[in-house]
Amino acid sequence: MKYWIGVVTKDHVQRGISLGIAQIGHGKATDLRRMQAGDYLVHYSPKATIGTKTVLQAFTALSRISDSEIYQADEGNFNPWRRRVEYLSSVDAPIRPMLANLSFTKGKTNWGYAFRYGFLEMTESDFYTIAQEMQAEL
Repeated sequence: MKYWIGVVTKDHVQRGISLGIAQIGHGKATDLRRMQAGDYLVHYSPKATIGTKTVLQAFTALSRISDSEIYQADEGNFNPWRRRVEYLSSVDAPIRPMLANLSFTKGKTNWGYAFRYGFLEMTESDFYTIAQEMQAEL
């Protein structure tokens, strides 16, 4: 079992929740293929809405990968790759109170650099720290 973080604006996370899917990296397949059934995915939202400057910087959803398949959706002229996930009950949790406790941000001035590629693996300890702050029902 592995633990992942996907960087997605909150409005896109909410759409994913309504569809029961995860979509990472503007619909690219590469990162979705790295995940396996049973892995956990935490969604980090630097912003509330794409295309705005409204800063959020919070973990906004927690999901578990449902199966081993990815699929390509048909959105007209956009065909993103997606993965089926089960969203778990949780609340938004701002990252700033956790910065000193997460291995990928601890002691780093530019902690946001960890999210630059939009997808990263995290430790089990980091996952449980985040899940606890999100009051997640695992």
